[in-house]
Amino acid sequence: MTSDRRGLQPRKQPRQVRAELTRQRILDAAAHVFAEYGYAAGTTNRIAERARVSIGSLYQYYPNKDAILVELLTRHLDAGMDAAPLDQDEFLSEPIEDVIRRHVRGALRNHRDDPQLLRVMMEQGPRAPELLERIAQDERRRIAYARRLLRTHPEVRVADVDVAARLVVSTVEMVVHRVMAGPGEVDVTRFENELVTMLTGYLTGGPGTSPEPSRSRECRGTGPSL
Repeated sequence: MTSDRRGLQPRKQPRQVRAELTRQRILDAAAHVFAEYGYAAGTTNRIAERARVSIGSLYQYYPNKDAILVELLTRHLDAGMDAAPLDQDEFLSEPIEDVIRRHVRGALRNHRDDPQLLRVMMEQGPRAPELLERIAQDERRRIAYARRLLRTHPEVRVADVDVAARLVVSTVEMVVHRVMAGPGEVDVTRFENELVTMLTGYLTGGPGTSPEPSRSRECRGTGPSL
C-alpha cells in the first residue's frame, strides 16, 4: 500500500502537557481499536469514541488512521531500539550467549504486549517511504553492530561474518515476530531459550572455524561439541 507522504504526518505536534496527554489517549485508543477490530474496521470514529474525544479533535492531531498507525509503528521501532541498545561496547566482552540472550529478550519484550496489534501494524498498515526507510535504517544499524561483535568476539567461529550478521539480525526479528504474532499461546521462556541455543550454537560451532572448538567449549563449561 502506498500513500501520500503528507497524509501520514501528524498535523499537530503537542507543545503543552494537556495536548500531549490528548495525543497519547488517541494513540492508546487506536492501539486497542486496531487490535480488537483490525485495520479495515478500526475507523477514526471508533478511535475517537474510545479516546473520549470528538472526531474533530482527533483530526486536529492526525489527518487519517494511516497516520495514527504509522506513529504507532514508529513508537514500536523506538521501543525496540531502547530495549536492545547498540552503542554499549561493554557487551562485546560478555559471553556470546549472554549477548544473544539480551537481544532476543529485548525483541520478545517489544513484541509480547499485544500480538494482535503487532500483526495489524506489520501486515495491514500503510507502507510510506519514510517508514520503510526507518525500518531499513534500524536493520542496517543492527547488522553493523552484529558484524562488529562477530568480528571481535573470541567465541565466534563462523566462516563468513557478513552473512552471519545478516542471518542473526533477520532471524531474531522475523522469528520473534512470526511466533509472537501467530496464533496460539507461546511459552515465552522456552521459546527464548531455544532461540538463544540455536543462534549460539550456530555462531560458536559453524564450519571453517578454530581447529579446537571442542576444547574451547569445554573450557566454557557448556558441554561437549555436537
